[in-house]
Amino acid sequence: MKNKGKISDNSDEELLLAFRQSGDMKYFAELYTRFVPKLYGLCLKYLTDREAARDAVMDIFQQLPEKIAQYEITNFNSWLYSVAKNHCFSRLKKENQVYFVKMEDAVVENDTFFSHNDKPQSEEEIEALEYCIETLTDEQKASVKLFYLENRSYADICDMTGFALSKVKSYIQNGKRNLKSCILKVLKNNN
Repeated sequence: MKNKGKISDNSDEELLLAFRQSGDMKYFAELYTRFVPKLYGLCLKYLTDREAARDAVMDIFQQLPEKIAQYEITNFNSWLYSVAKNHCFSRLKKENQVYFVKMEDAVVENDTFFSHNDKPQSEEEIEALEYCIETLTDEQKASVKLFYLENRSYADICDMTGFALSKVKSYIQNGKRNLKSCILKVLKNNN
């Protein structure tokens, strides 16, 4: 393992390699801690029931140590996303329930959506952002702050606010659109 400091300072791939080589569950536990919110959000989206989503996440992580030993994994996040998606589809198939999910929704739990790259670049943009956040509805403001400023997952936001998953997605999407529009107006007026 490259990083001899805290276990949490290691990359996913370093933890995976350490777990494969040693079998020490502390490495697996760190991966579990990192990915459980993402997996819960993904499972909730497909299974649409909180209890079923929790059960699915537990099932997935019970099966993972064995699966990790069977496969050559180059990108743990992508591999885990596929495992979780397939597990959810398998559960739905067993229950004879078929759900159609729009492609845009199917990628929201993908890693790129968990890296919040839309950060202000200048002090003027930061001031505009602070002003514009206050113009959002309370629901949009709460959802946007939790998602972008606190890096919370959809599942976390649902749990923290009590909003339905579809509402959280809507609040974030509309809030982001409203923020961009407001920031552009503020910056234009300041120039």
